[in-house]
Amino acid sequence: MKLENVMAKRADKIIYRDGDRVIKVFSADKKKSDVLNEALNQARVEESGLQIPKIFDVTRLEDGRWAIVMEHVEGKTIAQLMEEDAAHVDKWLQTFVDLQLKMHEKKVPLLNKLKDKMMRKIGETDYSATVRYELNVRLESMPKHTKLCHGDYNPSNVIVDKNGNASIIDWAHATQGNASADAARTYLLFCLSDKKDLAEKYLKLFCEKSDTAKQYVLKWLPIVAASQSVKGKPEEKAMLSEWVDVVEYE
Repeated sequence: MKLENVMAKRADKIIYRDGDRVIKVFSADKKKSDVLNEALNQARVEESGLQIPKIFDVTRLEDGRWAIVMEHVEGKTIAQLMEEDAAHVDKWLQTFVDLQLKMHEKKVPLLNKLKDKMMRKIGETDYSATVRYELNVRLESMPKHTKLCHGDYNPSNVIVDKNGNASIIDWAHATQGNASADAARTYLLFCLSDKKDLAEKYLKLFCEKSDTAKQYVLKWLPIVAASQSVKGKPEEKAMLSEWVDVVEYE
C-alpha cells in the first residue's frame, strides 16, 4: 500500500491513489467508530446494487491513523465537468438529478434512520430551546420514508467515467429516510457554495422529475440547515440562521 500519489486533501483526511485502489487516510483524531461506520455504510449501499466504489479493506496504519481502501473509479466529477463544459451545465444537472432519483429508489434497511440523525443534530445545535422545539415538531410531522439518502449529495461526489457511467462516492452520511430531506440538503449545499442560480435550477428539476411539490422540499430546509450548523463553520452561520429562524414565524 503506497501513500505517495495524493488525489485530494481535506481537513480530516487525505486521499491517495495506489494503482486501481483509493486509500482514504483519516486524521489521527478521527474516531474509530466514525471510520468503521462510514465503511459499513458504503458496504451496505454496495449490496443494494447501486453503482459505487467497492470497499476492499479497512486498516490501521503504523502511525495509528485509520484508512479505508476502496476501488478507484476513473473519470471526472460532475463538478469538474460543469466547470469545464459550462455550455452544457443543464445536461450535467440532468445526469446529477437522474442519478439521485435512482439512488432514492433503493432500500438499505440496516442504515441509520435519517429522522433519528436529524433529531440528534438538532439537539447539538446552539439555537434556543424554543427554536429546537419548533424544529423537532416540524421533523416529527414529516412523513416517515425508508429511501436511501446520501446526506452529502453534491456534484463533487459523483464521478462520470469515459463511457458516461456515473458512480456516487463518499457515503459517510448515508441514512434511510425521506428523499425530500436529501434534496433539501443538496439545495442547501449549492446555496452555501454561492451557486444560488444552480440551486434553483436543481430544485425545479428535482421536483419536476420526482413529482414533488417545491414547498414540501423547502419545508425540510430549516431542519437540514440546523444539522449543518453543527459543523461550526463561521462563514455559513449567518445564512444557516436565516433558514432556521423561519420556524419561529410560521
